[in-house]
Amino acid sequence: MAASTWRSCWTCVLVLLICRAELSAAEPASWDQVPAILARIKAPVFPDRDFSVLDFGAKGDGAADCTDAFRKAITAANAAGGGRVVVPAGKYLSGAIHLRSNVNLHLAEGATIKFSTDPKQYLPVVFTRFECIELMNYSPLIYAYERENIAVTGQGTLDGQASKTNWWPWTQPARTDVAALQNMGNTDVPVAQRIFGDGHFLRPNLLQPVRCKNVLIEGVTVKSSPMWTIHPLYCTNVTVRGVTVDGSGPNTDGCDPDSCTDVLIENCTFNTGDDCIAIKSGRDRDGHRVNIPCQNIIIRGCTMKNGHGGITCGSETAGDIRNVFAEDCTLDSPNLNMAIRLKTSSERGGAIEDVFIRNCTIRKAGVAGIHMTLKYSKGPGPYTPAIRRIDIRNCKFSNVPKAIVVEGLSASAKITDITVQDCIFDNVAGPNAISNADNVRLIHVKVDGKAME
Repeated sequence: MAASTWRSCWTCVLVLLICRAELSAAEPASWDQVPAILARIKAPVFPDRDFSVLDFGAKGDGAADCTDAFRKAITAANAAGGGRVVVPAGKYLSGAIHLRSNVNLHLAEGATIKFSTDPKQYLPVVFTRFECIELMNYSPLIYAYERENIAVTGQGTLDGQASKTNWWPWTQPARTDVAALQNMGNTDVPVAQRIFGDGHFLRPNLLQPVRCKNVLIEGVTVKSSPMWTIHPLYCTNVTVRGVTVDGSGPNTDGCDPDSCTDVLIENCTFNTGDDCIAIKSGRDRDGHRVNIPCQNIIIRGCTMKNGHGGITCGSETAGDIRNVFAEDCTLDSPNLNMAIRLKTSSERGGAIEDVFIRNCTIRKAGVAGIHMTLKYSKGPGPYTPAIRRIDIRNCKFSNVPKAIVVEGLSASAKITDITVQDCIFDNVAGPNAISNADNVRLIHVKVDGKAME
């Protein structure tokens, strides 16, 4: 081959390498996974059959107990091969509602399900997780176990009715139960023997599908949960779309995918008493025993208001959290502590890895714009936690006390491979705090108009 031809070939190779490098700097290739993930996330489709709860004895007067009417309507829809269980306008008092396969619980505009504050309405106990440790506990207010094709949709409201006079005051007396459950998890007590519920103080979540496939939660307003609000657990193919979550109580997270695969959370609004979105995968030894990751999570077009963290991974991370993609979100509140929050510890273990965030606007946060820590709990614990391969770009932050906090565990357990690129921080009150971290790349980052490298 002629020398000129060789030179031409090498020139082409060089150009391709340069172009590839520029493309990588402009946008990480991992975003290329998103179309394939979205192709797998398909909302369930239901037969064109309606079952009004009024036909099964429900009364929308806010006083009559409609628990049995909901059960009968859901059973009938399931037996017929599926359809919508329709809740017309009105107020419906109910205890626990358990969904069945191929059933869409549909709340019409003006419909409110007001959940009883009597704990006995959530017995017998069911299999669940409390703060990511498996147990038998009070039923979540809406629950589904090993079902397929289920939905809660419509323009109505799910009202947990939790307040300072019920459920929320359990946080103090629950400390003994929490310690007992943690000990059970750390000593491998069989889950069937971890029986709480009646006489105990571990609050139920509001809406929890467990080991379900093809889940849709769309349009509804969900408020005043006893604890975590929307908590998909061990689920695959989950869509949470156009939902408004409102709750100011303790631990009232907005949406917590827990050891799930293929989850889309889009166009939702969160105004919560704890983290707005918190991705989880099990806690401590029990989470390592189960060892199911939370992965392929897409968050887009959401609004975060009050809360401890906006877009959050952790703190329960034992099964690993990976492949998280968040874009086009708005975070804005003086009561939102940390906009982007990644948290774990040596007690929790596991890894938070491959998290990609872009094109978000943070107008106000109380503590930091970006906060990552391997020291979330006091510890020490038996595990080496990890936060790695985090990419945040094209985001605008304003009115934050600190722009970036990155806090590794020690010199031998560092946070690694962090890229913050093309981000602007305005009205920053204090300096960044970066410790025990390797390969933190700050590219085209400006703080109050000054380049930060």
